[in-house]
This record gives sequence, structure tokens and C-alpha cells, in this order.
Amino acid sequence: MNLRSRTLGLLLLACAFLPMASASAALNSHWVGTWAAAPVGVKNADGKFGAADTTFRQIVHLSLGGSTARIILTNELGLDPLTIGAATAALSTGGSSIDPATAAAITFSGHPSITLPPGARVISDPISLKLPASADLAVSLFVPAQPMRQVTRHTFAIQTSYQAPGNAVGEKTLANAEAIASWLFLRGVDVLADGKAAAIAAFGDSITDGANSTQNANARWPDELARRLQAGKKTAHLGVINEAIGGNRILRDGFYDDYGANALARFNRDVLAQAGVRYVILLEGINDIGLSKSATDPRDKVTADELIAAITQLAICAHTHGIRIYGATLIPYAGAEYASPSGEQMRQAINQWIRTTSVLDGFIDFDKATRDPARPEALSPANDSGDHLHPSDAGYKAMGDAIDLNLFTR
Repeated sequence: MNLRSRTLGLLLLACAFLPMASASAALNSHWVGTWAAAPVGVKNADGKFGAADTTFRQIVHLSLGGSTARIILTNELGLDPLTIGAATAALSTGGSSIDPATAAAITFSGHPSITLPPGARVISDPISLKLPASADLAVSLFVPAQPMRQVTRHTFAIQTSYQAPGNAVGEKTLANAEAIASWLFLRGVDVLADGKAAAIAAFGDSITDGANSTQNANARWPDELARRLQAGKKTAHLGVINEAIGGNRILRDGFYDDYGANALARFNRDVLAQAGVRYVILLEGINDIGLSKSATDPRDKVTADELIAAITQLAICAHTHGIRIYGATLIPYAGAEYASPSGEQMRQAINQWIRTTSVLDGFIDFDKATRDPARPEALSPANDSGDHLHPSDAGYKAMGDAIDLNLFTR
């Protein structure tokens, strides 16, 4: 079989996993996302990536646990075929080290390697791997030297991962490891769970991505939500996947080249195509408002009505697929670089609509949870990371704590 035929066959088999669990699974078992990252395409102009054989050991913090997992790899924004030479998954023990007793080979239709065409994602064979809830998983990918004009990655991981020369996927600790701050070619981790299990997709921009939170602390608001869910008997069957992209907007692509497609364009890819999603929390729009109403650099004009119409479209898409969607009010941003009085009026108008509309299935009041009572257009000092736009760790915790968990027991 030639490479093209083999690749196509593997992709067809991978897609076959999407609607159902493996044949050996219990009838009511299904795949549910326990971790995910939304990808963007980044030009590889300096040729750094693909220049030499490299192992990427990437650390991800899971939400829902399980005993059978699968790994999703991505070349969705690549311009060239991407070959993965070998891959393993194991529990992380800190730094670039793993617990060898938990290590499992990742295969694709029984093969240790695979080539992804440009624009594709692939799903691994099921892996027998006991994953506790809230565990740190190390996914090691050996990427041989190859042409790579553009890299598919999640740029701001706020998690230290590692790269090392050659094929070192089986090593306990990577020799000559170099720290990296992005997730590359890694799209998600699913676990096989029972019929009640489901995923909550957190869909948004840098505030959902956890910008300015402490590195390696898993202090984003979706992380806090996941911890609370796992602590409760009624909600421990729910996973959380973070499908945020820093700089994201609803109606325009990200305002830098590597900030990704607009929310309307990526909703199918980053929410509807993910395993087991039953709920969405939507926190988007502050970048649309900020740039449109910026006092120093106004551009990409947009109105509150246009943003509301776009959110309505996202709700229609979610409901078409049987998914509940909850709107989150936009948090205060007075003092931020692109803040303005007219932008504040738009924020208030959109928040009022989110609180009162029947288009959404409910709302989460992040605005109320983070604002300064004495100056409600601004984050409280304790909740402000310092740039007056992104919360501090305490602010992200306040957001996670403000979510009514009963929203996910309906």
C-alpha cells in the first residue's frame, strides 16, 4: 500500500471513531473530552520547526478521569503533510519526567506512525491507561525532520512543555530538554466514559485561555470549574475542555496573524466536533468592542446589535446539535489599553441582553463576580492582574466559583 492510500485509510478509520465508542466498549459508553486546546496556524518563517528530528513532550492537565483514552493530533492549519514518527502517553511526574510504569504507546490502526495531510486531524487507537481525574498527562511526539511552512499549535499554553533532539518518546526524563510554552500538533485527549458523562466546552478569548495567570498552576477559570465539578458527586461525570484562543473575536479573525479564526468560523471545529460536548459557556466579545471603540486605534467597527446577532447564531448552532449554551457576561475593562466610554456602553448593553435573553439557556455573571463594587466599570484590585483586562489568579478563581453547578445537572 502506498503512503497516500495508507494515510487516507487511517484518516477514514480515525473519523469512524467519532460517532461511537470502540466495539468492545459497553453499549452505553462513549468518548468524552477531558482536555483540549484550540489550534492556530503560525508561520515557520525561520525554519525552526521541522529542521531536525525532535521529540515534543507536552504536559496537559486533565479534568475527567478514565481507564481508556485516545489522543487527537492536528495538522488543521498546516500547509504541508505532517509525519508523526512515534508517540507515547504517560503520567507526568514533573518537569520532563514521566512514570514509566504508566507509559503506553500511541498507535493509529495499529501503526506507530502516521502522516496527516494539511487541514486534517487524526484520532489514535484506544489506549489502556488509567487516568485519575485532574491528572497531569505527558504526551510525547517524535516529529522527524520535514518541510513545515506553518505550524499548528496553541500558542499560549501557560504550561511548560519540553522538546529534545531525536526520538526520545520512551525516555523517563528527556536529556538536553528545552522548555517550550506552546502545545504543538496536540488537539485533545478523550476518555471512554459511561452514559451520563459529558463535556463542558469553555469557548472564548484570552480571558478564558487564562492570560496572566500563574504558569503551570492551572489557575484559569475553566480549571477552577473542573476542580469544583470533580469534587461533587452529582457533577464528577463532567469534563471541561478549554477551547479559547487569545485575541479571539466574534466577528473578525484575531487581531494578530497567529490569533486564529473568528468565533463564528471556528465554532463547528472547536465545539461541535469535540467528543461528548453537552454544554457550552460562551465568553466572547470584549476584543470586538475594544478594537471597535478604541480611543487610540479604532478599527473593525462593530455594533452591539451585530454582536448580539452573532451570539444568537452560535446559540442556534449549539441547539441544532442538542447542546445547551450559557452566556457569560463580559468582565469590566476600564483602564485597559483599548478601553473607552463608548466601549463601556456596548459592554453594558451586551451584558444586559445576556442576562435577559431567552436565546441562551442561561447566564453566568462573571461581570458581577469580578467588578469593583466602588467602581463597577473596573475589575476589583484583588481580581486585576495589572493590565485592567485580564484577571489575577484570584479573579479567575472568583469566576470559576461564580458558576452555578446546577446549570449542568439539568
